Amino acid sequence: MLATDCVVLVIDDSPDVHRLLAVRLKAEGLKVKSAPTGQEGLEMAEELQPAAILLDLDMPGMDGFEALRALKESPMTMRIPVIMLSGSDNPQSKVTGLDLGAVDYITKPFNIAELRARIRSVMRIHTLMRLLEQRAQIDPLTGLWNRQHLEERLAEEIEAMQRYKRPLTLAIADLDLFKRINDTHGHPAGDAVIEGFANILTNELRVSDVACRYGGEEFAIILRDTNANDAVVVLERVCAALRETRWPKHPELPVTASIGVCDDSVVRGAELATWIDAADHALYAAKRAGRDNIVAAGTRTKLAKI
Repeated sequence: MLATDCVVLVIDDSPDVHRLLAVRLKAEGLKVKSAPTGQEGLEMAEELQPAAILLDLDMPGMDGFEALRALKESPMTMRIPVIMLSGSDNPQSKVTGLDLGAVDYITKPFNIAELRARIRSVMRIHTLMRLLEQRAQIDPLTGLWNRQHLEERLAEEIEAMQRYKRPLTLAIADLDLFKRINDTHGHPAGDAVIEGFANILTNELRVSDVACRYGGEEFAIILRDTNANDAVVVLERVCAALRETRWPKHPELPVTASIGVCDDSVVRGAELATWIDAADHALYAAKRAGRDNIVAAGTRTKLAKI
């Protein structure tokens, strides 16, 4: 039995198909969401992030091939497995669908038992692939996401920001004078500080925020649906918690962080590198301002002196 919170998106212009699948797939613990057109299906796929998509080939307007191509070109939906549905048993249609990225092709009228089995198989493989991807994108020291995940996730959030006109903030944090910690107390102490800061991020950030270890003593945080001013409120808690931390083996050790922040009001382009550069420059400004600061891109003065 699959998890009860698994969502399957059915993109088909036939109401009968939607009713049939909603009833028959319920026994698999699946929630069926329906889209009657290809365009609505694309929008729902981005919003819902379903575990799988059943996509009809023959639809008016945007047909299944066009919808499949769009799904596989978007960073937000390209990893979702798609099963094509069609009343045609044309081998060339199957080849085209599979070449465009579909994982399976089922001919109507379909056998429900076979359809269930194929969906179970697709979702098992998809789950295993996602687990492997996630393990490859987790930093082993901190348990946070790594730089690869940051870049992929930030690209997705930038696209969603532009599409849905919602705010987005990127923050880059750097532990102040970290080399001095390593040189004075040794690398195990430095590792303990990195792990401790990662725990603070996990505890103080919101569920919707995405924390990543960017490299060395640098961390990146994606704050969805948040502008720079609101992000500072969240990040102030992080800096305060870090400053108040007492390290078991070195209780006298003061540790602070500087943070650079940029949001969509400053970075209007879609280039991922532009966002990272803007946050980096703001971070350097925070360092120059005396460290233990949060500075926003596009401002000449620090947003907060923690």
